[in-house]
Amino acid sequence: MIPDQEGPATPSGADKFDDEHYPAYTMGRAADMLGTSQSFLRSLDEAGLITPQRSPGGHRRYTRHQLRLATRVRELVDQGTAVEAACRIVTLEDQLHEAQRQNAELRAED
Repeated sequence: MIPDQEGPATPSGADKFDDEHYPAYTMGRAADMLGTSQSFLRSLDEAGLITPQRSPGGHRRYTRHQLRLATRVRELVDQGTAVEAACRIVTLEDQLHEAQRQNAELRAED
């Protein structure tokens, strides 16, 4: 499972536009943006790839980061990969990207 990274504790209105970890998208809007069904998004939650935050009313809310992950899974599924395998691939890709980012930061400090 990819841990959802936390953004600022209480981002201001302007910061929310730039915060890729701010849960700005409802399930319906996210499904529309991805061109997929809401059940597909629920399956990613069940597979442990993404864990959307919940609104006070209990509705799922997605971040831009989560939508990027879901988009990549959708691409793999459309190519014939099983959802569970696609989630694992995306998890590993995301972990590799994060490790490369951290390595670049450490090299820049030297």
